[in-house]
Amino acid sequence: MSQRENRINFVGAGPGDPELITVKGRQLLAEAEVVIYTGSLVPVELVRGLAAEIHNSAGLNLDQVLDLMISAWREGKKVVRLHTGDPAIYGAINEQLTRLAAEQIPCVVIPGVSSALATAAALQTELTLPEVSQSVIITRRAGRTPVPEKENLVSLARHQATMLILLSVGMISEVVDDLLAGGYPEDTPVAVVEKVSWPEERQLRATLADITAKVRKAGISRTAVICVGRVLALAPPAVLSKLYDRHFSHGFRQGTVEE
Repeated sequence: MSQRENRINFVGAGPGDPELITVKGRQLLAEAEVVIYTGSLVPVELVRGLAAEIHNSAGLNLDQVLDLMISAWREGKKVVRLHTGDPAIYGAINEQLTRLAAEQIPCVVIPGVSSALATAAALQTELTLPEVSQSVIITRRAGRTPVPEKENLVSLARHQATMLILLSVGMISEVVDDLLAGGYPEDTPVAVVEKVSWPEERQLRATLADITAKVRKAGISRTAVICVGRVLALAPPAVLSKLYDRHFSHGFRQGTVEE
């Protein structure tokens, strides 16, 4: 394979369960000659036994990661950059893609299962329930990494939509204060899922009134997703979806008429 036919593949590894990588992603790993993976979060099982040269990027800076990718590509090797979850959500891929584009190195991004969506699956909940919430906000609270002022949690909370808050469980008290200040009632259901899909996954369910105490008691301070909203209520949905309503017609089915 020539350099110009070769591409660097950015692959989403999924949230933790090695089986939650896509078929395409697993195939690219099997074919790779160089794999650079985020060892702090990507399970080692995904890279164990590969024929490729393996590099853990947890202790590397951006320049070192790029040097590995660029030099391997110039040698005509198949390169996979393996990111946790889905590369598009807090994946820090744009800074890598920009440099690679400047070097005229072609790239492909393969999506993965985000920890946000894995959290919904773990909680066995639908994030968009009719007449409860039809919008999902994926965000984080400002910490060492700033957040645009117009996207602060107080402002976003005013929508009362389903919210998935990543990278913020270490600030759970401040998160709760912001959500309450934005308008969520104290009895709003909340779930915190630590290390979703990993063998050691833990779940906490509470309300905004008592989630802080439960998180602190459990000692959860990182690698967790905070899910907020009425969709988490442990009760039958208030309104059923129109999709399978026997009276609802659409392009594939004619609804019945009440007599």
